[in-house]
Amino acid sequence: MTELKKISDVEWEIPKTGKMNVPGRIFASEKLIQNIKEDGTLEQVKNVAMLPGILKASLAMSDAHRGYGFSIGGVAAFDIEKGVISPGGVGYDINCSVRLLKTNLTLKDVENKKKEIVNLLYNEVPSGVGEKGRLRLTREELDEVLKTGAVWAVEKGYGIKDDYEKTEENGCMKNANPLDVSQKAKSRGMPQLGSLGAGNHFVEMQVVDEVFDEKIAKVFGLEKGMITIMVHCGSRGLGHQVASDYIKLMEDKYGFPEQDRELVNAPINSELGKKYYSAMSCAANFAFANKQIITHWIRQGMKSIFPKFKADVVYDVCHNIAKFEKHLINGKEKEVLIMRKGATRSFGPGRKEIPEVYRKVGQPVIIPGSMGTSSYVLVGTQKAEEISFASTAHGAGRVESRTQAKKDLTGEQVKEQLNKKGIEVKAGSWRGLAEEAPQAYKDIDEVVDVSNKAGIGKLVVRVKPLSVVKG
Repeated sequence: MTELKKISDVEWEIPKTGKMNVPGRIFASEKLIQNIKEDGTLEQVKNVAMLPGILKASLAMSDAHRGYGFSIGGVAAFDIEKGVISPGGVGYDINCSVRLLKTNLTLKDVENKKKEIVNLLYNEVPSGVGEKGRLRLTREELDEVLKTGAVWAVEKGYGIKDDYEKTEENGCMKNANPLDVSQKAKSRGMPQLGSLGAGNHFVEMQVVDEVFDEKIAKVFGLEKGMITIMVHCGSRGLGHQVASDYIKLMEDKYGFPEQDRELVNAPINSELGKKYYSAMSCAANFAFANKQIITHWIRQGMKSIFPKFKADVVYDVCHNIAKFEKHLINGKEKEVLIMRKGATRSFGPGRKEIPEVYRKVGQPVIIPGSMGTSSYVLVGTQKAEEISFASTAHGAGRVESRTQAKKDLTGEQVKEQLNKKGIEVKAGSWRGLAEEAPQAYKDIDEVVDVSNKAGIGKLVVRVKPLSVVKG
């Protein structure tokens, strides 16, 4: 039984014991900690705390649930000289992430066209397991995508410079060398650029229905009654293959930790550690380009219904990624490697990594709910930099497996429930719709409330779904 000490209404600690190098720290309410206790997440937080070179604490956010190696919602920082990098700390869907678009439409414009819009978005954005995109790339073009991400897409006419300037890392991870990505990974990714994929990925039209902070909402360009579009997707088969390739390479070279085989890793500064970081950066760039092209399809398609349609990027945040960042460690600024697995970066005001237009207020943080519930925009905080390595939750977080969700409800029943709430939905399959039933997820309001109360993300606006396309 893992010992758990309550630190505050929304913070819990696993004391440092045995082979743990640091304590564990979980951000959760009384209600959320019950799920977290039941699914093995606490054990994973402890196992991560045993990794070499980990700093301060092994963290889990309020949407945490069991994942591969790290829990989903797991965050850890590592000393660059003594620490390790682990594919299990990033995840299989590298840079699975969220982009929010603000539009020039209002609720009145779309209220009677929700069905038409969901059909259009479904037709414009290829979605589903193994689904191919509409682009046909050469090997040389794919390598350029892997090197330059969203910048490649914009230079090819799929958007504008402002799009990637309002994207984390400016839509391009540096040190991305396509030579570190296997031919198998490239073959899987090549036909998939500009497609949504399956699982919890989506394109969703929403309305801003509550503003919590008028001043910051204004800086983000969001106002009550505005229609927004949220895109959630990742690096498709390419990212999955990168993870599989390097898990095997690391296991062959270094073996695996006794506490958990899934935490296979390599020293950050080893040749293999550097190659994995490079390949992961390539996959992240594929994901940035993927969302950029999907944004272009959305803009083009919506103009067929609304000829004067405009959609601007508010921000594009990463999940499932490792990055080198500067943080205060024992009172001194130090560059460390941060792994955020199903967690969102939450930088406060002044950080140079934030687009200049937002730098005075902090980074936009986008936390999607499930398809039947609200999603939220928050803003990063100074406190998050102090207590969570500038990290917060990334979504609602599952409470049921996909298998269990399918036993509880059919896709047809889920659609009927959503329609009764005034939400139009279209999915690649009935099975996929059942797997993503809102009941399979934690209470997003509770998840976000924890972020707000802990001070690791401050509420700005809430958006409600109107039309949802699921992969």
